[in-house]
Amino acid sequence: MAFLSPWLIGFTAFFAYPLASTVYFSFMHYDGFAAPTFTGLRNWDYVLNKYPFFWQGLRNTLWLVLVMVSLRVIFGLGIGLLVTKIKTGLGFFRTVFYLPYLAPPVAATMAFAFLLNPGTGPVDHLLADLGLPQPGWFNDPAWSKPALTMLALWGVGDLMVIFMASLLDVPREQYEAARLDGAGPLQRFRYITLPNIMPIVLFAVVTGVIQTMQYYTQAIVAGKVASGKIAGAGEQFEPGYPHGSTWTLPQLIYNLGFQRFDTGSACVVAVILFTLSMACTALLLRRKSGFLQED
Repeated sequence: MAFLSPWLIGFTAFFAYPLASTVYFSFMHYDGFAAPTFTGLRNWDYVLNKYPFFWQGLRNTLWLVLVMVSLRVIFGLGIGLLVTKIKTGLGFFRTVFYLPYLAPPVAATMAFAFLLNPGTGPVDHLLADLGLPQPGWFNDPAWSKPALTMLALWGVGDLMVIFMASLLDVPREQYEAARLDGAGPLQRFRYITLPNIMPIVLFAVVTGVIQTMQYYTQAIVAGKVASGKIAGAGEQFEPGYPHGSTWTLPQLIYNLGFQRFDTGSACVVAVILFTLSMACTALLLRRKSGFLQED
């Protein structure tokens, strides 16, 4: 217990106590100033039935989890495979693909918002020169989430490095034996590469789901820049631009807790977000591929 005590103290102070407090305050009316008062299920009823942004924020978050995480894993694995095949200049290409991941999220999002600006951005000008349609990107509800997904794919260098390390650990002898048996590239990938790196794929999916469930900074910055309303002192910006298409559950927590001073309802959304994250993680791990191998 003495050796476990640093972990136990940290777990209690930074996880167990905040989680218990969040559940407690979800049944209270609390504005951060007056003493909390018990209201039963009133906060839950308000969030689930009366708060106009909850279901849209939930749909947006699940869309990002399904689409963004899937594409990031596929894209990161593809770049990792490509880089491992390079014979010369490996360090250069590895650095080029990894550098975007180091860009601060706010700066990267602002740069993308200006690049994809439908009026002055170079991307739409290039599409117009090619005779292709010019989407509204962050100003169009139908394109705002795909634009955020493009931003996430641009910064996929973290997954590329992880997949590169796992791909270089695949035994070369298995590839040589497969070539002698006449296996093609797709067969070698399916029967040799994928089974060997499956623990890393599962790790990337699980961590990606957890991170995307907490997606906040890029969505709110893109909405602010695209709307032209950079809130200053004494001003308030309602997230979700355009037309609620970039609402996410963490933004709802911020909106309820820090803009509307409704801590009880914010805790309801936080509990739902935690439950969804745990449920998705448990569902992925129950497949018993990767980390949980059957004997």
